[in-house]
Amino acid sequence: MALWSEATEADAVGGVPARFVAAPASTQEAAAVLAAAARDDLAVVVRGGGSKLDWGMPPRRLDLIVDTRLLTGVVEHAAGDLILVVRAGTPLAALELAGQQLALDTPLPGATVGGTVAVNTSGPRRQFYGTARDLLIGITVVRPDGRVTHAGGKVVKNVAGYDLGKLVCGSEGRLALIARVSLRLHPLPAAAATLVVETDDPAGVVRALRRSQLQPSALDVHHPGRVAVLFEGREGAVAEQMDAARALVGGGPGDASVWEEARGRQARALGRLAFAPRDLGNVLSTLTEAVVRPAAGIAYVPHRVGGVPPAAARRLQRALKARLDPEGVLT
Repeated sequence: MALWSEATEADAVGGVPARFVAAPASTQEAAAVLAAAARDDLAVVVRGGGSKLDWGMPPRRLDLIVDTRLLTGVVEHAAGDLILVVRAGTPLAALELAGQQLALDTPLPGATVGGTVAVNTSGPRRQFYGTARDLLIGITVVRPDGRVTHAGGKVVKNVAGYDLGKLVCGSEGRLALIARVSLRLHPLPAAAATLVVETDDPAGVVRALRRSQLQPSALDVHHPGRVAVLFEGREGAVAEQMDAARALVGGGPGDASVWEEARGRQARALGRLAFAPRDLGNVLSTLTEAVVRPAAGIAYVPHRVGGVPPAAARRLQRALKARLDPEGVLT
């Protein structure tokens, strides 16, 4: 039986208070909760770690928060197949996989697996490994009417027809409650090294690196004036790539604190700007501060669009033909 309670002051989404909170401990309990909510016409929001509840527009009304904190634990770790099946409420930080990794960097403390899939968040290593959407191979969801639906499976090539998992990934919980996911894993790299390039022309450095034969796991611009590059793999291969990168663009070795700082800046960002990768130079010339993922065409900025001076906003629109992020983060 799911745990039901009256909501407290802490149970609000975008400033909208909830009336009740339910915490199911299984997919079947989650289905019963949503079926009851649908029968009584309750407005529902699903909550994982609560690290991204303020993203997007607040709900018009909020009767019930369905909390996934009890939907936790690894269901299966098929190490030989590099597959992980895990319940949605499991914190990303709690996953311990001997010799393997779920290659999802998250800048948001307390983020759960289900919440990460629901908003398709990612960190610096999306350059090589992709986002949650790329690593998702199977999903179990509970629809708003309480029906349980499965899609995908436990092998990488398993989808015939429409891929429901890809639809749910990035939907921010609007379409269904994510109960369980199957994810592709990667081996832990034997070695890793970071190159830091301090430069007045970060766009030129990025262009040179992307046109080369190098294969970084992460390539970020920490604006203003810094490019950070992460190489992972066999020890000899990492050393060779570092030497080649330094010969190409200069710079020197850095450590993991470079990426921790970038993740912290991303977590504190109030806006997310999408742009065409070819417009990187225009983005950097217009913004004064940002964490930029050039290959993904995303800049995390410390203000909303409304906080940009009008003249600067007009320059952004002309230079980039800027558009709102699909997640509605920018207002």
